[in-house]
Amino acid sequence: MKTIAVVTAGLSDPSSTRLLADLLSDATATALAQRGQEVRIEVVELRPLAHALTDHLLTGFAKGDLAAALKVVAEADGVIAVTPVFSASYSGLFKTFFDVLENGALDGTPVLVAATAGTPRHSLVLEHALRPLFSYLHAVVVPTAVFAASEDFGSTSLQGRVQRAAGELAALVFARARAGHLDQFDRDLAAMGDFEDLLNG
Repeated sequence: MKTIAVVTAGLSDPSSTRLLADLLSDATATALAQRGQEVRIEVVELRPLAHALTDHLLTGFAKGDLAAALKVVAEADGVIAVTPVFSASYSGLFKTFFDVLENGALDGTPVLVAATAGTPRHSLVLEHALRPLFSYLHAVVVPTAVFAASEDFGSTSLQGRVQRAAGELAALVFARARAGHLDQFDRDLAAMGDFEDLLNG
């Protein structure tokens, strides 16, 4: 069973950011299922955690729902991170969550980045803000990032980008799982000792 953590920073209810996050998580779950991999989706909504995030910045401690959310993301096999665009970048709430995430928590973790905004003019936020942020956190960012303006929802173009990005995330998660199994096999083999000694009893 693999876990995909979905971090969504939408502020409205209902939220286009959450809608895009759901489209991406559903497509990723389907892509992993097609590879024979069971998956659990864990959604982390940042809006209810806003006060706890501020407290964490001031005290350095996480508790309750925030501590649980940070643990989910740190232990996930893959992450989908979706933010609304504020002032040509990710939202402050979104950035704060990843600011308080423990150092090294995303090392080597496959991450799919996505963003929403009212117009297509903000689409470059994916490349000038989101991709550098997760590269700095040592995550493995999938090649296809997904941007959705209000007019994109329901379009075949958005559906195509969602499917492609989800497929890339699923491939990375699956490859990482296989590599982990191979590493464990090597460790088990080494623990058996010298093959000649085993033959000699």
